[in-house]
Amino acid sequence: MKILEALYQYFKKLDKLLFLFSAALSVFSVLLLWSIVNNGVSTITVTSSLYKTQAIAAVVSLVLTLLLSAFDYHKIVQLWVLYAPLAIVLSLLVFTSLGIEVADDRAWIDLGFITLQPSELLKITFITTFALHLSKVHDRINNIFNVMLLCAHAAVPIIIVMLQGDDGTACVFIMIFIIMMFSAGISWLYILPCVAALPVGVYFVWNHVMKDFQKMRFRVLFDEELDPLGIGYHQHMSKLALGSGQTFGKGLSASEYVKVPEVANDFIFTYVGQCFGFVGCIAVVAVLTFICLKILADSRIAKDPLGKYICMGVYAMVCTHIVLNLGMVLGMLPVIGVPLPFLSQGGTSVLALYIGIGLVMSTYSHSEKKYRMFSDDE
Repeated sequence: MKILEALYQYFKKLDKLLFLFSAALSVFSVLLLWSIVNNGVSTITVTSSLYKTQAIAAVVSLVLTLLLSAFDYHKIVQLWVLYAPLAIVLSLLVFTSLGIEVADDRAWIDLGFITLQPSELLKITFITTFALHLSKVHDRINNIFNVMLLCAHAAVPIIIVMLQGDDGTACVFIMIFIIMMFSAGISWLYILPCVAALPVGVYFVWNHVMKDFQKMRFRVLFDEELDPLGIGYHQHMSKLALGSGQTFGKGLSASEYVKVPEVANDFIFTYVGQCFGFVGCIAVVAVLTFICLKILADSRIAKDPLGKYICMGVYAMVCTHIVLNLGMVLGMLPVIGVPLPFLSQGGTSVLALYIGIGLVMSTYSHSEKKYRMFSDDE
């Protein structure tokens, strides 16, 4: 009877909408990847392992999400002394012989039995440790010493990722930092000087930090012909593919599709447009928007600052990925290799994303002081 009562309480407090909408997108992702392989749409050779790996990663991640939601997020975060060093070590291994260079990035490691992108796991580590840090200085966040320590905390993962050459992931980390600081109540006395210094910073970075290929990513936004066979080609084909689906799309088994580079990963939204048209694209954006709003809503009912900051960190991660990816696909933002949450292919990114969703669901399940599943607290 106690087991039945525990299960009843668990399902009663489960954030069912967030879980179901997330799971629905993962099922849709596997369907899209199956169609990409079946129709030979990818510009590179892909096999059935593409969607099979995604399906396995999704199932494992969904189970893990349900488990995480059952445990008190306080206890999970307190284990940072175990997983934070591991995440940093894995991230540093990319600079060794285990590292794999893909395009302009060196962000992957080959452990023999599995290939990982450590920066994805580092995102979740940063969110939890930074949320813990913010909760400890909650009432004293605007103390100059605390602000400096928080900036130093954020600088560690950002610098590691920037050294890997992963500009897209670095942007995600920066936005997580900014949004979590805002949610914690950082004073405008710190924000305004940063805003005022932004033009000078942009000028310095453009002229003294950015490489030519990075500058080209911005230039092609205004003239695709500057790099017609490279970055300009990606965005030209992306918009061409999106438009080819017209209103209702071609379906998953049409006779002809526009081939777009990285269609299974960063540009998977173009395939949504081809298969399901404008209507399908709007539906996907609507579901992604709902997930973001649901995470925000969960942050409002979190029982303490730690829960709130975890939700805001995950919200920042998911929302930034969505904005950067869709902006990239639509030719409004530079191509910087940011996958679309839930839909893009990638086992590590799927796992990290669902760990974040599981933590949000844990804050939702434990939002009432009297309810502490698998906890000794009353």
